[in-house]
Amino acid sequence: MGMTIAEKIIASAAGVETVKPGDIHTVTLDRMMSNDGTTHLTIDMYHQQIKNPSIADPKKLIFIVDHNVPADNPKTAASQKKMRDFAKEHHIDFWEGKGVCHQIMMEHYVCPGELIFGADSHTCTYGALGAFGTGVGCTDFLYGMVTGTSWLLVPETVKFNLTGRLRKGVYPRDLMLHIIGQIGANGVNYQVMEFTGDGAKALSVNDRMVLCNLAVEAGAKSAVFEADETALAWLKERGREPKHVFRSDPDAHYFKEYTFDLDKIEPIVARPDFVDDVIPAREACGIKIDEAFLGSCNNGRIDEMRVAARLLKGRRVADTVRFLIVPASNEVYIQSLEEGLIEIFMEAGAIVMNANCSVCWGSCQGVIGENEVLISTGTRNFKGRAGHPSSKVYLGSAATVTASAIKGVIATENELE
Repeated sequence: MGMTIAEKIIASAAGVETVKPGDIHTVTLDRMMSNDGTTHLTIDMYHQQIKNPSIADPKKLIFIVDHNVPADNPKTAASQKKMRDFAKEHHIDFWEGKGVCHQIMMEHYVCPGELIFGADSHTCTYGALGAFGTGVGCTDFLYGMVTGTSWLLVPETVKFNLTGRLRKGVYPRDLMLHIIGQIGANGVNYQVMEFTGDGAKALSVNDRMVLCNLAVEAGAKSAVFEADETALAWLKERGREPKHVFRSDPDAHYFKEYTFDLDKIEPIVARPDFVDDVIPAREACGIKIDEAFLGSCNNGRIDEMRVAARLLKGRRVADTVRFLIVPASNEVYIQSLEEGLIEIFMEAGAIVMNANCSVCWGSCQGVIGENEVLISTGTRNFKGRAGHPSSKVYLGSAATVTASAIKGVIATENELE
């Protein structure tokens, strides 16, 4: 019996020839990423619970401050200082104010074939480059930090065969929200979503990041694309080489298989308060909004900035709407500046913020008040996610969010024509 991409990565990390779903293996970790959401807790555990604390390999660790940037209160400042000092003491790569953790990881670290732990649920983003990324809690991260290893229960893999091409005005985010709506928020619990087919190969690395990033919203342990010529070319441009390029065997076993025709996907909106409560965006049109947000580790890259600029050029944000645009990294911000996109945003009345988690995190920027409505390109729309418990969060694509900011109500790109 052959193996899937995910199984091959785990087998390689475990130093064995084959693995199968349900096996438990000790694996060597290639990289470990932690952000300011929980790193201070891990550091406390390191000092308080480890008798003879030491770090197995500081070169494998990356600490990133991205959730509350800049610090919003003294308590946050203290936790970030603890993180900053610990990183300096132990020679750990440290990033602050440079962007969202997963974007930084993709831009500077992730390589095909690696097994990566991240102290954040959206670590599954790294599958866009053929890596196995998965989110873990503080205890698992601490163990990996001091031993360089961890245990891993081999998950089943579910194949998502993508056919066709997305139509004009339809984006990868619409596709992934549609998939989550079809399979449900628990549709692939502790399983790997493997995206394949001609439709998958036609997607850019940025597009693939969108799909892999949201996989956890369907319960996935991880998500992965094959590291094909598109991924390898993207990697080469950044001066990196793959650890391994794995492909699923023809006789690999899949727990389940789905097929989605990209030609049939239309703009999608997820309604409050669940990511899998999705409807065609046209059915949500006309709902009044108070705020719009374009950014996050799911939808804050240059592709989304260009979409927003194209729709905003020559138009204005509605007087009743606050539109926050937040590039996912400084690299994206600088490229947006060079292309003249930032000027378009500001001339249209949008608020351009520094690269960070921002509104998606819901605690430091653009927090929404009682009964307010937000349409967002963030990752989640749970009750209270972006502010007051009575507020409502709708999720949509960069185009839908931008069109809505212009109209003052939920709207699609087509309504601007």
